[in-house]
Amino acid sequence: MNNLTLRQLRYFEALAQHGHFGRAAEACAVSQPALSLQIRELELSLGTDLFERSPRQVRLTRFGEDFAPRVRGILRAVDELGDLARASKGWFAGRLRIGVIPTVAPYLLPGLVGSLNRLLPGLDIHVRETLTARLLRELSEGRLDAAIVALPVSEPSLSEAPLFVEEFLFVRPPEQASEPLPSADMLKDMRLLLLEEGHCFREQALAFCNIAPAQPREMLEASSLSTLVQMVAAGIGVTFIPEMAAPVETRSAAVALSRFAEPRPRRTIGMIWRRSSPLAGQLHHIAGIVRQTAEALRAAPSPAQPA
Repeated sequence: MNNLTLRQLRYFEALAQHGHFGRAAEACAVSQPALSLQIRELELSLGTDLFERSPRQVRLTRFGEDFAPRVRGILRAVDELGDLARASKGWFAGRLRIGVIPTVAPYLLPGLVGSLNRLLPGLDIHVRETLTARLLRELSEGRLDAAIVALPVSEPSLSEAPLFVEEFLFVRPPEQASEPLPSADMLKDMRLLLLEEGHCFREQALAFCNIAPAQPREMLEASSLSTLVQMVAAGIGVTFIPEMAAPVETRSAAVALSRFAEPRPRRTIGMIWRRSSPLAGQLHHIAGIVRQTAEALRAAPSPAQPA
């Protein structure tokens, strides 16, 4: 077997992740023929096929499925060597791959990226917005350096740094603004609009209402907080949104916002990273910058009315 190259392994990883030659080539910033050639040379070196090819889809062979986690381990180890070199300089420069959940990203990222560019000008920031389960998987596989999620995640291999606590605000049509706030039990009988499955914010809202996730009920779902708020403005139902999202999502929607009485629903947002990461010290410092940015955003006046 000829020597395998890191380039071939990175191209293999991209193709395994995207399942499409064009998208994999785009992710690697190379032409599709160049990527296809390297994948074919890798297969010839191994003496077996790694992918099943069809006009519309590329999928791993059985051998490819066994090969993939070992490739990820090699690439993660190589990346950590680079991280170790950066960490030895005592400061953070170079690439930072950070993931953020969708119910935080649109509201925190504009200020955060500005703060990081100002305070750490040598940083090359790459942002990934997706659901918690995917962030955890990509973090464990070494595709991300850190992620901002709702805590706790309770993964022994990950470090957690709490950033801030935010309340859930109740969103209802403006004509209901003068009515008493419903109790958690009353919410069970209302037309509650929630994010679709996979969002941790959905599970937290259901927990506050004492509704089991699998409990059958009439419930409308959306893929974004913006859609939820617009549905409330249209008179379809009521919903929750996190406090940080309120100024953005209610700017162009005719809705009423209210705070629940204690004990109010709330969540803790934090930053996580691999305990084994050589960048742990720098990531602690970056978590402090995230915390300061979030505090500045939360210091702005809230449009919500107290209970």
